[in-house]
Amino acid sequence: MRPFEKWENLPIFKKAMQLSDLVDHITEAVDKTDIDFERAIEAEMIKSNLSYMRQNAMTIPAKIAGAASEDMLYDIRMENAAIIRKAARELITDARGIEMHGFKDIEYLDLLRQEVEEFRILFAEWVKTFDQWHYIIDRWGLFNPPGINYDDHDPDDDIPFNPDDFFDGL
Repeated sequence: MRPFEKWENLPIFKKAMQLSDLVDHITEAVDKTDIDFERAIEAEMIKSNLSYMRQNAMTIPAKIAGAASEDMLYDIRMENAAIIRKAARELITDARGIEMHGFKDIEYLDLLRQEVEEFRILFAEWVKTFDQWHYIIDRWGLFNPPGINYDDHDPDDDIPFNPDDFFDGL
């Protein structure tokens, strides 16, 4: 099995790719729609919404791939998960912005909201599979397992290490 086949076959990755495809269709639809803007800044704002939407849609599958390995440390997986969550929530925010600036075909945006909700459930189930005890202490304090604090003593620090022994003979 090729390395990427494992994460490509995850249901959450497949749903992320569906979200990305849907965002592509939405951005094409908005680009082809003739929206009357009262001010030039509104046209710039909708362009920004579309740009952010594309960026968020591409971030989600990339971060899933980055966190998919079971060998990945807990804090790194959780950091990727937080970025995925933020990107998915911002898809909804950007959809609201597009609607507020005059895009009338809101059934596309409603479909995006529905797909993000389905993604949210897959995401929550996926995160539950992360091994909390495969970790190193996150000294920033954000993604430690329950009961582990950023300032806890790390028993690995007690292992003697002499760099001269390590590099001897290289």
